[in-house]
Amino acid sequence: MTAIARNLDSPSSPLDAARAALADAPCSVWVTAQASPAAQRKGRYLPTSTAHPGKMLPAIARHAIDVYTKPGDTVLDPMCGIGTTLVEATHLGRHAIGVELEHRWAQVARGNVMHAHRQGAQGAATVYRGDARDADRIVNPELHGSVNLLLTSPPYGASLHGQVRSTRETGQDGIVKFHDTYGTSMGNLAHAPTDELLDSFTQILRSCRPLLADGATVAVTARPWREHGELVDLPAAVVAAGQAAGLVLVERCVALLAAVRDGHLQARPSFFQLRNVRAARAAGIPMSLIVHEDLLCLRVPSPRMGCPPAQQSNGAANAGGPLIGQVAAE
Repeated sequence: MTAIARNLDSPSSPLDAARAALADAPCSVWVTAQASPAAQRKGRYLPTSTAHPGKMLPAIARHAIDVYTKPGDTVLDPMCGIGTTLVEATHLGRHAIGVELEHRWAQVARGNVMHAHRQGAQGAATVYRGDARDADRIVNPELHGSVNLLLTSPPYGASLHGQVRSTRETGQDGIVKFHDTYGTSMGNLAHAPTDELLDSFTQILRSCRPLLADGATVAVTARPWREHGELVDLPAAVVAAGQAAGLVLVERCVALLAAVRDGHLQARPSFFQLRNVRAARAAGIPMSLIVHEDLLCLRVPSPRMGCPPAQQSNGAANAGGPLIGQVAAE
């Protein structure tokens, strides 16, 4: 267990240092989610993608790639799921590398990349199947040092994910939950206790370091959740993991999950979020609906740290760099 997972609330803990860094970091708001998640994916992703319980919003991935990279750059997602990061990168003329533990989702990600190419996406992409904690050994050594942006989201908060069918639809009593599991592999971090998740995420970032170019950006989406009534401050834990891996926090972005209508936020909560908030309020706890995700922007230290984010990419993986194949062996 790392120091991140130990004594999280002690005065000298890495989590407290991460919270202090977050308080001082520049902050921006991304007006993503102005279309519903279903509308963002319609026609752009294969129908089999729907079953994944924790998909990144395409608009968030697209905005991050557009801001932190330029055409010809390379984007990495070490926990790529259905391949949202890869699809949006290839549509924007970037190359992409994905690592996915579960065979099912690796296949879906490959299918989505091929679908993107059929729709005219110009970027090349590779999906490797394996544990992201071994990313430096899994990914082709020729690609080491070529990644300009690592964009990912760790699995978390099972209560936030999944779909439901009502009694009227199933003929059964109550609510039936489905599409709420990431997979069955024992190494899947979705099954891990919180301490192990944080420890493993630090290992993932360390394993990805050899792949990152000098000055590369690491962007991680995260949101807090409650476990047995206690708040798990995942955004601060992500920053602490990044700092333990030698990265520097440079920006905190508020990526909206709600629409902006007439100057007000229109929440798009899941069934479970609504149920949990209503139950908490009935118990006297003033809980509110989640209307955004934090996107924590960290960077590999370099002499150019003072440059604006969009100018940080060094072009190591442009047309003159090593090409990434569209299909990779497992």
